[in-house]
Parts: sequence; structure tokens; C-alpha cells
Amino acid sequence: MDDIVPVKTGKIVKPRSLTAASIPGMLGMFQNEWDALMLSNFALEQQLHTARQELSHALYQHDAACRVIARLKKERDEARSLLAQAERQAPLPASAAAANVSALSNGKRAAESEDMGPGGKRMRPGVSDSIIAELTECNAALSQQRKKRQIPPTLAPIDALERYTQLSSHPLHKTNKPGITSIDINLSKDIVATGGVDSSAVLFDRTSGEILSTLNGHSKKVTSVKFVAQNDVFLSGSADKTVRIWQGSEDGKYDCRHILKDHTAEVQAVTVHATNNYFVTASLDTTWCFYDLSSGLCLTQVQLLYFSFSLICKVFHYNGHLAIIVCEVEDPSNSMGYTSAAFHPDGLILGTGTTGATVRIWDVKSRGNVANFDGHTGAVTAISFSENGYFLATAAHDGVKLWDLRKLKNFRSFELYDQDTPTNSVDFDHSGSYLAIAGSDIRVYQVGSVKAEWNCIKTLPELSGTGKATCVKFGTDAKYLAVGSMDRNLRIFGLPEGDDASTES
Repeated sequence: MDDIVPVKTGKIVKPRSLTAASIPGMLGMFQNEWDALMLSNFALEQQLHTARQELSHALYQHDAACRVIARLKKERDEARSLLAQAERQAPLPASAAAANVSALSNGKRAAESEDMGPGGKRMRPGVSDSIIAELTECNAALSQQRKKRQIPPTLAPIDALERYTQLSSHPLHKTNKPGITSIDINLSKDIVATGGVDSSAVLFDRTSGEILSTLNGHSKKVTSVKFVAQNDVFLSGSADKTVRIWQGSEDGKYDCRHILKDHTAEVQAVTVHATNNYFVTASLDTTWCFYDLSSGLCLTQVQLLYFSFSLICKVFHYNGHLAIIVCEVEDPSNSMGYTSAAFHPDGLILGTGTTGATVRIWDVKSRGNVANFDGHTGAVTAISFSENGYFLATAAHDGVKLWDLRKLKNFRSFELYDQDTPTNSVDFDHSGSYLAIAGSDIRVYQVGSVKAEWNCIKTLPELSGTGKATCVKFGTDAKYLAVGSMDRNLRIFGLPEGDDASTES
């Protein structure tokens, strides 16, 4: 090992390939690379040309589809207009209307004697010219009165509302099925009506603190209650798909006069026209009904016409043949049931809230859908028109929106609660000066204008322990608030007697 001597050598260089060993060989190599590049470039140009052709064809299909959709929408609108005109011009004869009325036994309609129209639908007598004239006359009178109307001096002032607190709590409904779903107040008699999950409606005298009557008969929860200002009549709608008309007697008892079974799904709202001769019910079956109060007869049942149409989605060649994929497109409003309803103070406009977050505005005389308000998230739980007729307040899962009925646009939104807490109720007081909102608490706002702020006057806690106030209603002159929750208690908020006296003085 000691005799081994290290030998240092230079770096071995790999010999050049034969083609790169000479100038002609290198030129040939460069020529081959150039040819490969040109072939690749030609293939890319071919792909680009094909992509341009496909894009041009797709744009042509899109343009054709847009034209088809526009034509179908125009035909749909024309069909709706013709149908509405036909319904107005072709009411049932008086004899048929009388037959329908006679088919009521305590309001329960005898199905076997009904006149059925095309598609198995019930024939309705329609809204006659005399009824339209009555509605128009009422509208003119109320509009004239509103121009001269002033805020009553007895209205509760703002500083009084700021001191509101709970005055009383009344357990009106059963303990095994707690929950108050709706409230209405007979302002002339100071009687509060509540509808409950226990399928009963309760009439409560706020002055005496006593229950006047408990109305049983519905088989499921009562979703809406409404007083009729005249003739001591009371209305209740229920999840059992029926509406009941109750007639009061001199001894304070109420008897069921009619049971109306014109809907095929839950009745969600009942609202009374300003004439006190007609009322409307709204249901999850995507219809609303216009009734004559005295007879309990459904004069007309309104449902938007829904259309589906074919749309060419893709055209391509397959095995030398032209193939077309056709998609069936349906109007998305087909599944929008009604969750709330209210008449405009003048009586010629009806507002309805839907499960699809849309608020629909209807012309009562033509039963036409004249406007739609979009923007909410979730079902519209409540709507309320202001007394001056300019504003509409709507409540949904995402809060409350205020709409200007003159310009048909949303001008203010209140996002009051978190994403898991819906707003359940909204109500203008009778003077149009205050707005009450119910959700996880109860808030009272001073009504402003489109540009002026709507200031929160008072926030009242939700005291039921359920964290969910379901309904709220102003009493006479906003002197108190009636609140229902998911327990069985009706709560009254207002000023204690001592504070009330000092405020009046």
C-alpha cells in the first residue's frame, strides 16, 4: 500500500453525438426541432379554431334560448291578463250563488252539491260589479277622511312609551300545548283575542282581567284571529285548513256560525276589509280567498298561474347525428304559499307574504298581482300597513324591511337579531305614529319618513323564558302593548296607574 502513487488525470469529456459533430449534422438537428415546433403550433391553431366554433355555436344557442324565454313570458302574461278579464266578466248566475249559500250547514260545505269547474276546481260566483262599487266607495271615503285626520290628543306620548313596563301576565291557554301564535284587539271594547297552539282561541277582557270566552272547535293550532268591528263577529284561521266565523250573543258567548273549508293547506292569515262586510284568508296552498262575511261564501279564490316550458340546453353531434338536450324549466314561484296577509287602510290593496321571501301586492278589484317586493331571507312572517297608507312594514327571518308604496321600493331595513332568531311580528299603531317589532325581545320605534330616521324608543324584554315573542299588538291610543310568546301567557306592557296619571296631568 505504501508503494501506491496517486495519478491525477483530467476530466473526461463525453464525446459529441454524430449529428452534432459537424455543421451539416447540427443544421439537420435544428431543422427537426423546427419542424416539431411548427407541427405543435399547427395543432394549437386547430384547437383554437374548434374552440371558436363551439363558442360561436353556444352564443347562438344562448341568444335563441333568450328569445324563446322572452316569447313564453309574453304569452304567459297575456294568458294571465285574459284569465283575469274572463273571471271578472263571467260571474256565476245568482241562482248558482244562492245554491252555494244553501249548501252551507253551520258553515260546512256539502261537497257533493258543489259546482265544479275545469280541472275539478270549485266554481266561484265572482266579485260582482256592485261589490266593486262598494269597495270603491269605501276607498274614496277613507281616502278623504285620512287627508283631514290628525293625530289624536289622547295618543300616548314618546316619554310615556319610554317608561313602559310589564303590567300583568295572564295564563290563557293550556299548559300541555303552550304557545300563543296570534293576537288581535277589539279597540272599542278593549277585548284581546289570542290564538294558541292548543287549537283554541281565547277572548280576554283587559279591563276586568277576566276570560270572556274560550272558543274550541279547531283540531290544530289557531294561526290567526281577527275581530270584525261591527256585529260582534270574530274570525279564526287554523292549521287544520279551516276558517271559522263566530257570532257573539248578548250573554257574551260566541257560537260558530260557519266553518269554511275552501283551502287545501294550513290557513296562515285572516284579514278584514274596511267595509266590515268582506274578509280575505291566505293559505300555504298558494291561494287566497275573498269571502262575503254575512253568508260565509267564497266569492273568488286567487292563485297565480304558473308555467313550465322547454329550453334547449345543449346541441351537439353524436355518431354523425345531431343530438339535442332539452331541459324543463318551471316557474320557481310555483311553491310559494302565503304566510301573512293584510288590507291597505283604504281597502283596494291587499298585501301577502310568502314562504319564498316575496311580498306580493294585489289590486283587490281585479285580483291582479300589481307589484312584488323581494329582498327578504326566509318566509315573510308578518306585514303591516301604516295608517297614512304610505308605508308597509314586513318581517322575516332576516329582520324588518320598510317599503315606500308610492315608489314601490325598500327605503330602510332593521337587522335586529342574530341569524338564528327570526322576527315574528310587526305592527303599526292605529294612528301610524309607532311601530312595534317582536322577536327575541319587543322593540317600539317612532315612525319617521323615507329620509328621516326611525328611532327606537323602547326595548322591552321577552319575559316568557322561551326567547321568542311571537306576536305584538298596540292597544287603544298606544296606551299599552299586548304580547304573546311561546308560553301560554298573554303579557300587557304599559304605564303603571300612578305614572299614567302624572303623564296626563
